[in-house]
Amino acid sequence: MNHATGPKLNQLLAALPEPEWQRWQPELERVPMALGQVLYESGRAMSHAWFPTTAIVSLLYVMENGASAEIAVVGNEGIVGVSLFMGGGSTPSRGVVQSAGEGYRLRSNVMRAEFERAGPVMHLLLRYTQALITQMAQTAVCNRHHTLHQQLCRWLLLSLDRLEVNELVMTQELIANMLGVRREGVTEAALELQRLGLIRYARGHIKVLDRPGLERRACECYAVVKKEYDRLLPDRTAT
Repeated sequence: MNHATGPKLNQLLAALPEPEWQRWQPELERVPMALGQVLYESGRAMSHAWFPTTAIVSLLYVMENGASAEIAVVGNEGIVGVSLFMGGGSTPSRGVVQSAGEGYRLRSNVMRAEFERAGPVMHLLLRYTQALITQMAQTAVCNRHHTLHQQLCRWLLLSLDRLEVNELVMTQELIANMLGVRREGVTEAALELQRLGLIRYARGHIKVLDRPGLERRACECYAVVKKEYDRLLPDRTAT
């Protein structure tokens, strides 16, 4: 296996056929993605689509009173900005960087033009969008029916799948905002996972020590989402 570098650390960019890749390459702009950076606001027209490589972006739904809850996470498997090619141009959610890193962005008019060519790019992006919708639906079910302990396991596993390392830099307050729960609940759940030897948590760093153990304690929601991404999207190791 050849390890991809640069833009091709992103699975969707790595999956582009050669003619499309040659068209896209000059248009892609490498950008730093800082922790807490807002990529787009609810209801605002998006200027770019983003392709994270080493960062993770949280898609949050924000209520009128400022309360928020995460509806999906996007990392090196995907794209932030599906509304650009799905016809909406904006979305009620907000995109916030939950794990700092880098990525690439593509201007919105270029993104729309590529989609409207109705070629392999369109089919790739539609399959990705189906997988993203599955994650959103499963998150809604999970938040309604499963314990905070299970939700935290699911959230950690989904985040890890989108990083090359087994450590997250993340405050409990940020996790609480993502899951739409009180900070005390996150503290209790994280300490329990630490007592079980599954993670080590200190000063905003979460290191996963026992991933199989974390998977066993997660609800079925994680496996459902992962299976759908694996089914619909190209295998990274094949590129």
